Amino acid sequence: MDETSEKPAQPSLAAALDRLWARFLAETRERVAVIDAAVQALAAGSLSAEQRESAASAAHKLAGVLGTFSLARGTELARELELQFSASTGLAPDDAERLASHTAELRSLIENRR
Repeated sequence: MDETSEKPAQPSLAAALDRLWARFLAETRERVAVIDAAVQALAAGSLSAEQRESAASAAHKLAGVLGTFSLARGTELARELELQFSASTGLAPDDAERLASHTAELRSLIENRR
């Protein structure tokens, strides 16, 4: 086979995932910010139904995508946050500390993905 008929090397899966990650990182960060705002509102005793639904939706979307980028722990945290925000039982301001811890860990995993 001569040089002119060789196909260029296919990019690796890891490189493709890295490009996708870079493309969607801002959106991923925004979803964490939505969750964080809901946690802060919960702590202040002013969590609205709309904020709660937005946080559950953002967490659901994160749970669905983070495993694709080798962030299984992120998926676990996002699922827990989704369950908490979508549960029919009420969240209390006392729950905010635990949810804030989950959100902080989630943010750290996202920011430190390699």
